[in-house]
Amino acid sequence: MGDHFRGDGGDEMPVKFGPAGVPLSCKGRTIVEGMDDIIALGLETMEAQTVRMIQPQHFDQYWQAGVLAEKTGFEMNIHGPYYSELLGGRVELGRSLAKIETTLQAARTINARHITLHTGHYGETGRGREANETVANVFASVVDRLEAIWHDEEDEFPVFPWIKSGTPSKIGIETSGRQELWGSLEEVLEVVNHVEGTIPVLNMAHIHARGHGSMRTSEDYGELFDQVRETIGTKEFYCHFSGVDHRGGNAQFYTQIKKSDLNFEPLAEFIVEDGGWLDITLISDSPLLEHDAMYMLQSIEKSRHKQIERKAREDRRRALALQTGASVEDLKAREAEQAALRTGQKAPETSPEPAPEPAAEAESVPEPQEAPKKAASNAKKASKAKATKKQEKAEDDVFDFEEDDDDLF
Repeated sequence: MGDHFRGDGGDEMPVKFGPAGVPLSCKGRTIVEGMDDIIALGLETMEAQTVRMIQPQHFDQYWQAGVLAEKTGFEMNIHGPYYSELLGGRVELGRSLAKIETTLQAARTINARHITLHTGHYGETGRGREANETVANVFASVVDRLEAIWHDEEDEFPVFPWIKSGTPSKIGIETSGRQELWGSLEEVLEVVNHVEGTIPVLNMAHIHARGHGSMRTSEDYGELFDQVRETIGTKEFYCHFSGVDHRGGNAQFYTQIKKSDLNFEPLAEFIVEDGGWLDITLISDSPLLEHDAMYMLQSIEKSRHKQIERKAREDRRRALALQTGASVEDLKAREAEQAALRTGQKAPETSPEPAPEPAAEAESVPEPQEAPKKAASNAKKASKAKATKKQEKAEDDVFDFEEDDDDLF
């Protein structure tokens, strides 16, 4: 159900959603079982995590995943080692490239569309041109190595049809979420612009954290995607999204989306309203994984329905304006007045005063000296009943809120 939506321009908007890793709800823990569960949820992609799974014994399930991806059109992606030191010394660089080599082999076997890689700390070179040139040279060599692995003439691979007919995976350079790590948006775009075969991996939580909470509105996302398009000339985007706890321009840890100041609704609004030119894959990094992937999908659907309803109202106003000779603005103002009037009519009916019970009228009339005591007792009972009713309503409201908070499941 990672659907193909249409933006204002009528262009198709391919948007795919999926989790970073095997779903939490998956009883089995293999990648193939995870893919089956993701497809059953109506999602279309996942990012396999090789951070702790780079041993050769896992390659068999990678091959099975590649076959399934080829048959179903499922978009498979893969994440390389987190602890890379591409700006370190010879030993650190060699160790990092050895880990990346294993990821490249796995990417070929698994039929990965994108490979996400980290760069690491700035090291002794610090920020600037020299660091960017070093990173560009390293990633150029990674792209060359992937080409060699993918098009190895000595290997026939009859069971890997995607090797012969497809194109190699794209090397993704991920934006970092901490000030001491290479990978600001500008740095990533500069390297990608100079190294063919690489793409930026836009980690929205990292960009938000590194920018001191910069991604707030749909306009913020519009500027981000425009900046990427103008710099490297692409309409294809590979993105990560989750909530994030951040301080001082540094990401601390991922959170579920609803527990963060990084909201998904502005991005959903931008994709639906102005993102007709986008071809985007969104990977959920949230601790809730597939649940937040579904939540993002639902948010896109809600934004799309709002857009359809708004357009229908606008079309209706234009047609009525032609019939009556009134202006569209007058009709819009009249609709607002009628809506306010309807709200005003309903307001008194929402909390009617309880009618006196007949049983109370049937009671014997108290003696004159007992009347004050009886009145005080009745007032006290009424007050207590009212308080109890308020408490029950408050509890109902709390329950309703919790239930709404779980709609992502």
